[in-house]
Order: sequence, then structure tokens, then C-alpha cells
Amino acid sequence: MSNPQSQHFVLKASSPATSGVIAKVTTYLAGHGCYISELSQFDDQETGHFFMRAVCEITEGDHTIDSIEAGFGDVAESFDMKFSFHDSKQPVKTLIMVSQHDHCLDDLLYRHRKGELAIEITAIVSNHLDLRPMAEREGIRFIYLPVTKENKPQQEEELMKVIDETKTDLVVLARYMQILSNKLCASLRGRAINIHHSFLPGFKGARPYYQAFDRGVKLIGATAHYVTADLDEGPIIDQAVQRVDHTYGPKQLTATGRDTETVALAKAVQLHTQHRVFLDGNKTVIFS
Repeated sequence: MSNPQSQHFVLKASSPATSGVIAKVTTYLAGHGCYISELSQFDDQETGHFFMRAVCEITEGDHTIDSIEAGFGDVAESFDMKFSFHDSKQPVKTLIMVSQHDHCLDDLLYRHRKGELAIEITAIVSNHLDLRPMAEREGIRFIYLPVTKENKPQQEEELMKVIDETKTDLVVLARYMQILSNKLCASLRGRAINIHHSFLPGFKGARPYYQAFDRGVKLIGATAHYVTADLDEGPIIDQAVQRVDHTYGPKQLTATGRDTETVALAKAVQLHTQHRVFLDGNKTVIFS
């Protein structure tokens, strides 16, 4: 039985695919007092990359997460491995960005309040003041950074200052209606999640749900993905779909869209903060 006082951690590792990786990693962990309660691995035969996630509990000796991580470098070096250790008891420092739509922020705050998301919200940043009362009601720092074409570079610099100052690990764009610069996307690679509607076919521009109504769509969807310089084309983390029919008017489609957006975004945040997601080029490997 697990000891609630013991240390638990998640090891994420990726390397070129080769034999002996699992054996060496598990032997090292076992030799340092670790009980491996969960182990997942995937070999991408198209790219030749290997991915592994291990959930561990330190059950023996005077080992700590830091000491185990420090000694793991020799194992990683022998396989040209990238790795990270994550204390399971430490919530992920998360900054949320919003504009005027409140449904995704409201859902994330509710799930956070109920303990469903392992996050510590460092701040809520917005280019509008509409959702300030929602942040203040939760006792969360609200930062107003209005964006114009002229001041966008300066405001993005201010945003990065906040991220660095708060030691934020994850940025969530909860219907933040501004396009991030290529420079900012590069700085936040693999640690910024966005949500957008996704229909079959796709509708871009204003009033997408009214466009969907005019075309008689039968599926309403949403996609949560990592932010890249290619708008809405980053590596996909999660998607939600709901069937609709001819009886749905534009307002009903919009309401259904809100639901799918909140579900997909919350799931993506959960997967990321549980350290289940690996970047694999423009795809993701997710151990769910």
C-alpha cells in the first residue's frame, strides 16, 4: 500500500529508439528505492523516436526526487535521452489568458476549485476588462494588457515578464482572441495551450456558428492544441465532438460549441499537468 508521506514523481523520457532503454531505466529506478506503479511506452516507427512515462513512489532509503534526478543523467546520456522529473504533489503554475468570452475561464476555475486540475493559477491576463470581476471573486491576480497593432510587441514583453516573475510553467489561452507573435510562440513552445472551434468543414472569420448553421452542419467540434506560429495548426492534445441536427438554430449551435470548447480545453490542461503529453514533431504522444 502506498505511504501518503512518501514522495511520488513522474518521469518523462524520450530518445532515439534502441534496445535496452526500458531495462536500464527501470533497473536504475528500482536500485534507487523506487516502486514503479505505472509504466507506459511508445515507439514511433515512422520517426524512430521512443517515448516513456513512469509513475514512481520512493519507498526505500534516503533517496529524494532531486537526488534520483541528479543521478539519472548518466542513464540519459547513454541513450541520447531527453528527460524530466515532476513531483506529483506540486501543482503546475498556470497563467490563463482571456478576452471577453467567459465560458472556458469559468469552467477552468470551477474545476480548479473542485480539485480536478493540478494547477496553481498565477494570474489571469486579458486584453479586456470584462472578466476582471470573475478573477477578483476567486482572489486571483488580474492583469490588464490591452493590445493594439502599435503596442503589441511591448505588451508581449510585459506578458513574458509576468510569466518569468511568477515562474509560470503553462499558459492557457481560454478564448484569448489575439494572435500571438512568432517570437512569443517560439518562447512558449510546448507550454501554451489554445482552444478553437473545429467543424467539418472548417469555418474561419466572424460568427462561425452562424456559418455552420447556413451550411447545415451535423457535427460541432472543438480542438485543444499547443500554440505555434501556424494559427490553429499546432500539435493536437484533445478534441471534443457533439452531434447536432436541423433543429439547432445559430444560438443552440453556439451553446453546443461552448460546451465542446470547455470539455476539450479542460481535458488538454489535465493531460498536460499530469505530464502525459509528449511532443512528436507536429503531433503528440499521449499516455492517457
